[in-house]
Amino acid sequence: MVSLAASMTRVGGNTLLSRVLGFVRDLVVAHVFGANGVTDAFFVAFKIPNFMRRLFAEGAFSMAFVPVLNAYREKRGFAALKSFVDDIAGTLGLALLLITVLGVLAAPVLVLIFAPGFTEDTAQRELATAMLRLTFPYLLFISLTAFAGGILNTYERFGVPAFTPVLLNLLLIACALWLAPRMEQPIMALAWGVLFAGIAQLAFQIPFLIRLGLLPRPRLNIRDPGVRRVARLMGPALFGVSVAQISLLLDTLLASFLTTGSISWLYYSDRLMEFPLGILAVALGTVILPRLSQRHAADDPESFSHTLDWALRWILLLGVPSAVGLLALSGPLMATLFHSGEFGAEDVTMAARSLMAYSLGLVGFMGIKILAPGYYARQDMKTPVRIAVIALLTGLVCNLILMFPLGHAGLALGTAIAATLNAGLLVRGLLQEGIWRPRPGWTRLLLQGLSASLAMGLVLLLGVDATPDWIAMASGERIAQLLMWIVIGGAVYVGTLFVSGIRPRHLLTPS
Repeated sequence: MVSLAASMTRVGGNTLLSRVLGFVRDLVVAHVFGANGVTDAFFVAFKIPNFMRRLFAEGAFSMAFVPVLNAYREKRGFAALKSFVDDIAGTLGLALLLITVLGVLAAPVLVLIFAPGFTEDTAQRELATAMLRLTFPYLLFISLTAFAGGILNTYERFGVPAFTPVLLNLLLIACALWLAPRMEQPIMALAWGVLFAGIAQLAFQIPFLIRLGLLPRPRLNIRDPGVRRVARLMGPALFGVSVAQISLLLDTLLASFLTTGSISWLYYSDRLMEFPLGILAVALGTVILPRLSQRHAADDPESFSHTLDWALRWILLLGVPSAVGLLALSGPLMATLFHSGEFGAEDVTMAARSLMAYSLGLVGFMGIKILAPGYYARQDMKTPVRIAVIALLTGLVCNLILMFPLGHAGLALGTAIAATLNAGLLVRGLLQEGIWRPRPGWTRLLLQGLSASLAMGLVLLLGVDATPDWIAMASGERIAQLLMWIVIGGAVYVGTLFVSGIRPRHLLTPS
């Protein structure tokens, strides 16, 4: 377990760097472009390939590919593994190329499907279409990057794939600041940045594959048993691993019918929610999937259960306070990070509302990242698919009901409800099948974690000023105040945990 903790620290550190640069990127975009119809068009053009990337490449493909790759590594030897990698590379590359060509040609239709509210605004629709034709090839490059990352993660080279997203943020920042002022339509610079980033991210991983001797020589061989196995696993995995992304996409679709700026408000609040989600849950999911796959291949159910138990303790002790912190500091965070001449007081208030709603589902989003691998590592696709469909339909109903009284915040709340339901059903399934057998001490740990989170939340709610007061502050004062309250909240949480008996060893190994 110590090696798992070290791997997670490495992944989490690189992810932290990527998230910090992601915030810098969003700050730059918000300050340069604001929140308006033009940014709504870009976020739609970026979200479509990004959604498909999460759905197919980092979602279903990774969950299907890594367990099969581990089985080859454990039982078939290097030569068979290299042949499998070559066959997968050729098959995946051809499929991605065809999808990319179709996506570019069908860009006008895709914009109408994913943002039907753009129908009445011809200029916005045409701008989104033009940008989508630049951003859609990102799917090809980033999917191959995820394929390379799956190989590296299997060999526990976690740091390289975790660092790769940094390149996207750096290139988008550069394009916003340097390229945008030189273009007739400045927002188009961001679309070019997405395309450049996809190429750079793939190129960055190639030397590391060469070191492993696993740089693919693409070969089309759909009859290979491993390729067929991955294809069979991918189909049902689409829903099971990606229901959260589908819910977020539905938010964008429905938000296109709401007040202008709604898509941007949801985007910025989602970005803040993604910060703890990426640093903790994505890092945990990344490091435990290969480990779970190895334990399943070695027929070691006890270690399989212990790995899940270890990851879920991290979610409890770090995920719950993250959710409470986002809820209590939603207004101050939005005001400090994004308020500017282009991103005004109303934008801050509206984005803070959806962040509060999203925060209610943060633990659910995190739980899915940990619990779904518990099924996919065992190549069980049917159970999470059934659960995902239930959660997705529930979320859609909630969205349609809540969007009328609560606007864009209602969409965020419906998504949070769906994620929480999804995680709850995944937990129940693992417990009922005896896959996860909680180790002793969970009841006490739960009380300790919730009590510390409650203490922190009360201090923040009672001490932090209202959002209008934060908007009225000077930038320097906002930054100083936010940092102060983050430190105070963290100190209260850690102090309460320490007093209750929690020590660092409880996060390194299950007690």
